[in-house]
Amino acid sequence: MRHALITAGTKGLGRQITEYFLNHGYRVTATYRSDEQKAKQLLEKHADKPLHIVQLDVQDAEQIRKVVSQVYHHTNRIDCLISNAGPFIFERKKLMDYSSEEWNSMVRGNLDASFHLAQSCIPYMRAQEFGRIIFLGFQGVDHSSGWIYRSAFASAKVGVASLMKTIALEEAEHKITANMVAPGKIIDSMKEKTILESRENHEHETPIGREGTGEDIARTVGFLCHDDSDMITGTVVDVNGGMDVIHRYL
Repeated sequence: MRHALITAGTKGLGRQITEYFLNHGYRVTATYRSDEQKAKQLLEKHADKPLHIVQLDVQDAEQIRKVVSQVYHHTNRIDCLISNAGPFIFERKKLMDYSSEEWNSMVRGNLDASFHLAQSCIPYMRAQEFGRIIFLGFQGVDHSSGWIYRSAFASAKVGVASLMKTIALEEAEHKITANMVAPGKIIDSMKEKTILESRENHEHETPIGREGTGEDIARTVGFLCHDDSDMITGTVVDVNGGMDVIHRYL
């Protein structure tokens, strides 16, 4: 049975990813940082499935290494790493308004955490001669977009996109793939909604005509983690309903 490690896998987009993998026959280890209640609710909902939940702050490199080691020795496999966790500053700030602490938090929790997670999991994947690594990005991340008010987060995620491509090249000989899924605008409760629920209401801004959901992201992640998806590596997959192909000057 394949085993997936999903960071921040107990709520939001991560919850839908966790449930997708559980429903497709995987063992899952999901991490959470502080919302223990949401973690317990998910564990109770899937009490009949092979779900393991652990606490992890991805800004702590030593904790990442310890948790990955513990997870491996609990399951004897780490087939898929879905690096979903990462801090985000919701307050709209221009670059000059960020404190050093805020900048460092974005870089540690997004770029550095991706490095430490990958470096901790890859040795096990090499030994298995199989691995799937998925990072989460944002719409436009593959084009080094400027993102006003989000400079720290955007800079870190663009770095993760480059890191992902390097991992894809370096680890291909070990039958390990690395990709990034770049969600479009998926807000608030839609992160835990299904595609069917999204289709109940028309959305005018998105060409496809509905809002994006956590299920859209989960299905994409699941496809990239499939055993037969090894021809897809080093790729950023945008999931945004066509928003990236709108000509902004029409």
